[in-house]
Amino acid sequence: MRPPLLATTLALMSALLPRPADAGILEAVYGQMPDGRDAKIWTLSNASGMEAKVTEYGAILVSLKVPDKEGKLADVTHGYDTLEGWLGNTSYFGATVGRFGNRIAHGKFSLDGKEYSLATNNDPGGIPCALHGGIEGFCKKLWKGEGFVADGACGVRLAYTSPDGEEGYPGELSVEVVYTLTDDNQLVWEATATTDAPTVVNIVHHSYWNLSGDPSKSINDHELTLHAGHYLPTDPGLIPLGEKASVEGTPLDFRKPTAIGARVEGDFEALELAGGYDHAWVLDAAEPGEDGLFPAARLRDPGSGRVLQLSTNQPAIQFYGGNFLDGTAVGKGGVAYQHRTALCLETENWPDAPNNPKAPSAVLRPGETYYHKMVHAFSIE
Repeated sequence: MRPPLLATTLALMSALLPRPADAGILEAVYGQMPDGRDAKIWTLSNASGMEAKVTEYGAILVSLKVPDKEGKLADVTHGYDTLEGWLGNTSYFGATVGRFGNRIAHGKFSLDGKEYSLATNNDPGGIPCALHGGIEGFCKKLWKGEGFVADGACGVRLAYTSPDGEEGYPGELSVEVVYTLTDDNQLVWEATATTDAPTVVNIVHHSYWNLSGDPSKSINDHELTLHAGHYLPTDPGLIPLGEKASVEGTPLDFRKPTAIGARVEGDFEALELAGGYDHAWVLDAAEPGEDGLFPAARLRDPGSGRVLQLSTNQPAIQFYGGNFLDGTAVGKGGVAYQHRTALCLETENWPDAPNNPKAPSAVLRPGETYYHKMVHAFSIE
C-alpha cells in the first residue's frame, strides 16, 4: 500500500499530465481572412485518441488523426497546415461544397419554367460545366461556428446564409453543417438547408483520404468496396448520360473488396474519359439500418490496418481516385501531393441532377428541409 503523501503526489502528477484518451474540444483563432476577419478552428478529441480539426473557413475538415493497428496516430487526410494554405485551396481538400456539389452541364438548369445560368469553372474534355458551387462556392466562405459537447461526443455547428442569386442560384439558402466526433470512433457530417424560394441543392463533403497516414504513398493498394451494382456512364465532359449501367464485368465493379490499382489502367471507356476513377455509383436499393442510413463504401489500408466504413442517406456516391493530383498542391509538412495519393468518397445526389429527369429530384422548396448525413466509422483490421 502506498503512503498517503506518495499517493496524493502521484494523483496530482497524473492530473497534470496530458491524457490523449480524454474527449474534449478546444477553440482557437486559426488565422485572418483577407478582409481581417478571424477564422476559428476547433480541435475535437475522443476517448480513443482520435482527433479532428474543423475550421470556419469553408466548413473544412482540416485534419483527422486515426490510430493504426499499432495504436499510432496519423492524419489520414490531405490539406494544409495554415489558413493561408486553405485560402489557395483549388482541390477542394476537406471542404463543404455547394450549393450544388459535383457538376451541372454547361452551367445551366431550368426550374419552374425559368432557365438559370451559373459560372462554368471546370471543363473536362473541353466541355464547360459548373463544379462544386461555382467560382466562390461554400468552400470559399467564412462560416459561423460554435463548438458543443454531448454525451460521448463533441463537435462543431457551422452556419452560412447564401443570398439569393449567389453564383446564379435562386433563393436565399440558410445552411447548417455539423461535425460530430463520437467515442466509438465515428466522424459524423450532417448538412441541413432551408430556402425562401425554389432552388436546387446538393451539399457535399469532399475530404481526400489516405488511410496509410503517409501522404506520399499511393492509394492504389487500398481495398475498396462500394455497395453499388450500377454506375452513371458519362460523356467526355464527365456529365452523366442519363441512364445507369451495371458494373458487372467492368473495372467499376467494387461489390467485393478490390485493390484500387488493380484495374484503374484498364481498357475501358469510362476510365479513359476520366483518367481513372471519377464516377458516380448509384447505391443499391435496400432497407436502411436502424439509423436510417444505407451502407455506401468500405475502405481498408492493408499496411496500417485502418478501415473506414461509410454510410449515408443519399442515393449515390462519387469515388474520385486523385487522378488530377500532380504535385502542384503543396500541403501539410511541405508535401507535394502526387498522382493518386488520396481519394474522395462523396455521398450525394446524382451529378447534373437538375437536368436529368431520371435522377432523384434536387429541388428544394420553401417549407422543406434538405438533409444530408454521412457517417465515417473507423476501426482496425
